[in-house]
Amino acid sequence: MKPSTSIQDYLKRIYELTENGSPASTNDLARELNIKPASVTGMIQKLANEKPALLEYQKHQGVTLTSAGKKAALEVIRHHRLLETWLVQTLGYSWDEVHEEAERLEHVISEDFERRIAAALGHPLRDPHGELIPTADLKMPLDDSTPLSALRKNQTGKILCIKGADADLLRHLDELGLTPNAMIEVTDYSPFDHNLTIKVEKKTHVLGLSVTSKIFIEQK
Repeated sequence: MKPSTSIQDYLKRIYELTENGSPASTNDLARELNIKPASVTGMIQKLANEKPALLEYQKHQGVTLTSAGKKAALEVIRHHRLLETWLVQTLGYSWDEVHEEAERLEHVISEDFERRIAAALGHPLRDPHGELIPTADLKMPLDDSTPLSALRKNQTGKILCIKGADADLLRHLDELGLTPNAMIEVTDYSPFDHNLTIKVEKKTHVLGLSVTSKIFIEQK
């Protein structure tokens, strides 16, 4: 059976928190889902005892997804990112408006509707924020992007995606011209506060770590 909306939200957040290969803590999940840690512990224990189990949990060591849990997470992520793309390309939403709409719709569309959206959009590889879209067979394409925060003076790159950004930050980046496919050059780096001075379309901006850690690029 298809997991409930609540379970899908848990699996999606766990996937996002464990993308770097480290387990997700119950406190991290509680913060991301805005739920009390005790409630999170109860749910992850339940999911660990499902048949088949959707996650693996060891007390004080965190949570990781099983293959079944990862597949379920990638399905809802695919729905979400295809919906965001559809809302922007077909209905004229801006990239800072689509997240909440997609959050509501991702749980209710059918697999047939998903296939039709993907076909109508030409089977896109990335969503409006540049995030990779899981394939139809629920595999995440290889991500070889580099965070902008890792670049130093005289290095260049093309913006591939903005990860985990809220609407206010997306609007700010749009105003600065820091959107997917924009070419950037780092002209200075401050080792004391990790600020980067970058040039994009002949304009210069100074960005802090809270911004540069969310921008991912293809280094040139």
